[in-house]
Amino acid sequence: MTNKALRTAVLAAAVVSGLALVPAQAGEQELALLSSYVGNWKGAGELVGGEKPESFRCRLAVTKGNQSKINYAGRCTLVDMNLSVSGTIAFDDKAQRYQAAMSSNAGFTGIAIGQKKGDTIAFDLSEKQVDRGGNNIRIGSKIMLIGDSITVDFEVEFNESGDVLTASVPFAR
Repeated sequence: MTNKALRTAVLAAAVVSGLALVPAQAGEQELALLSSYVGNWKGAGELVGGEKPESFRCRLAVTKGNQSKINYAGRCTLVDMNLSVSGTIAFDDKAQRYQAAMSSNAGFTGIAIGQKKGDTIAFDLSEKQVDRGGNNIRIGSKIMLIGDSITVDFEVEFNESGDVLTASVPFAR
């Protein structure tokens, strides 16, 4: 995989990431809120910070999971590759918070804690990882469930070079 393709894969993983382990037994209100996101979603964004901006598209399917969880499976199409991610979002009654976990075909995994404010649940994910090429990277992603929309903002920093890639992807049904 070329350096550009690897960077693109890392950033795309962050876009649909944040979301697969999570203990849950949510109340009716939390389950109803999570269930309101069940459906098929589409989004598009632009990867900024590389040699030139690169447009990409994503799909995200959110389904009802076991107990009081929702599952998701997403895929982003970039110029020279596809990236897929999957995971679970749930409300953890014991901790009284939303949690999300994800895994991707690019080898990245993460767990994010969600904070509810009004009709928004925001998940912040920040992970330091080593990519498949052995490079240290920092992935930051903010996933926002807002009313009847989903927005993903993300940033990937390659520690050795200092290069930073960013994107924002609004999803709609």
